[in-house]
Amino acid sequence: MKFLDLAKVYIRSGSGGNGCVSFRREKYIEFGGPDGGNGGRGGDVIVEAVEGLNTLIDFRYQQHFFAQNGKGGTGRLKTGADGDDIVLRVPVGTEILEEDGETLIADMTELGQRVVLARGGNGGFGNAHFKTSTNQAPRRANPGLEGVERTIWLRLKLIADAGLLGLPNAGKSTFLAATSNARPKIADYPFTTLHPNLGVVGVDGAEFVVADIPGLIEGASEGRGLGDLFLGHVERCAVLLHLIDGTSNDVAEDYRTIIDELEAYGGALADKPRVTVLNKVDSLDEDLREMQKEFLEEAVGGPVMMMSGSSGEGVTEVLRALRAEISEDRLRQGAEDAGEDRPWQP
Repeated sequence: MKFLDLAKVYIRSGSGGNGCVSFRREKYIEFGGPDGGNGGRGGDVIVEAVEGLNTLIDFRYQQHFFAQNGKGGTGRLKTGADGDDIVLRVPVGTEILEEDGETLIADMTELGQRVVLARGGNGGFGNAHFKTSTNQAPRRANPGLEGVERTIWLRLKLIADAGLLGLPNAGKSTFLAATSNARPKIADYPFTTLHPNLGVVGVDGAEFVVADIPGLIEGASEGRGLGDLFLGHVERCAVLLHLIDGTSNDVAEDYRTIIDELEAYGGALADKPRVTVLNKVDSLDEDLREMQKEFLEEAVGGPVMMMSGSSGEGVTEVLRALRAEISEDRLRQGAEDAGEDRPWQP
């Protein structure tokens, strides 16, 4: 399935049905009178967060969503049928924005959350509604109200507990593949990762979701490389894992490059808790490890962990550091713990 995290759609709610002008004319009924029914209500346009989706690719092939119009009223006081609603099913984590792409309408952060984007028009009154003691044969009826038409943007921000940051080929995909069942593309050239990947990582009986995004380079905020378009997918994370290639000639400069791009992106992303890790230490001897670590700690102004995603060295300690930064209510308990209270199923 192709990954798509931004889509523009056009929606329109249903118009209400017209009221009916009708009079009762039956044999043996001495006095007739108005019996025109009201029009039915137009359908709503609703957005719902559902499970099983992690992309907006469905909205690339269908951009127009129109709810059904209400039916007009008829004689014998029959009210017209209401129009059917139309539901846009989106992944959890989708933001609904106005046409300007900035004004937030709704943030679909919970499974099953439903929001009405456009309400259907009310049906018009039939002439029976206007009958009074002084006007017993009204010949007027109301038309139904028009539906609401609007253009909206859907922007997906993946729901994850920890996000991976780093330059291209810093070892982010290798780390995700080594710690989860995710199988991102891994190669020895830059920008191997072209779209975000999610993996469920477990440590000490708890599970959390890690998001891997394409690497950033200097000038990403200005559109260089793949730009900073994918940084939105780590905005919801509780902690960021910043990986620096230990074989780099200048690890301090690599660190500052990513931090500068986070600050240029804006928002609270640069202020999120970060775990800084010197990666690929299996390729370094002891003296070079310590030297690179000292350079990096000086740039960070704090402690730096060492790890090798390919050999597994230090991976468990890094996972524990991430877990410590994630609040308990966000942690997913392991399958073994959850299975104890779960009823048996074949």
